[in-house]
Amino acid sequence: MNVPSGTVALFATCINDMMFPETPKAVLRLLERLGCTVDFPLQQTCCGQMFTNTGYFKEAMPSVRNFVDTFGSYEYVVGPSGSCVGSVRDQHPMLAARGGDPGLQREVEAIAAKTLDLSEFLVDVLGVTDVGAYFPHTVTYHSTCHSLRVTKVGDRPYQLLRAVKGMTLIDLPNSDQCCGFGGTFSVKNPDTSVAMGTDKVHAVLETGAEYLVAGDNSCLLHIGGLLSRGKAGVKTIHLAEILASTEDDLMHAGSAGTQAGGVR
Repeated sequence: MNVPSGTVALFATCINDMMFPETPKAVLRLLERLGCTVDFPLQQTCCGQMFTNTGYFKEAMPSVRNFVDTFGSYEYVVGPSGSCVGSVRDQHPMLAARGGDPGLQREVEAIAAKTLDLSEFLVDVLGVTDVGAYFPHTVTYHSTCHSLRVTKVGDRPYQLLRAVKGMTLIDLPNSDQCCGFGGTFSVKNPDTSVAMGTDKVHAVLETGAEYLVAGDNSCLLHIGGLLSRGKAGVKTIHLAEILASTEDDLMHAGSAGTQAGGVR
């Protein structure tokens, strides 16, 4: 395993920070377990993707500058979101070029090259697919649009999931098809969004899996809402949380539950 000599910055993303804090916590546990030195820069904010996606390029620029100021000194920047990492690598250079500041362009291009999705960092930088995870459940994996088409993580999540002990991975029919979330798309086109999400739910149910896993909590939020309202009984979970799970964690949780039961 090739552990970086420098510090790795955890780019939590705003949706995880506000709604799914267990995901960045899982990334931290996982990376530290693998020997990395990890920092969480407190001045990090939204990457500005929502502004950029809706055409507010000028309004997105403060987010671009803050990202450079916040993460520029780190050896690697790792985020549990193909969507937000894709924004940094694809949209930030475009915004910097439009801004006409050559210095900012150089800084943005440098930081974009070292900003990686979690699966990329594990497979390409650390050179590991078996991270010592244990998750005794049946799962199916949804390939989110941005992770596939912008960040281009390829089959890295599958490589990591196949190495998880105790887990059964079932292929999701039409896994590369959009779930219908698309950020503001789901707000502006709710009927189409729900129709697309419903198709995804049907595919998930077809697998018989206990869990639906993905690398973006935004998509899991959308699909999970439909699964919940349909009382489907399928849970959603981020890739990082599976990879951070170990057999010791499960045994400890079982022991704690037994002790709590004894007290009652």
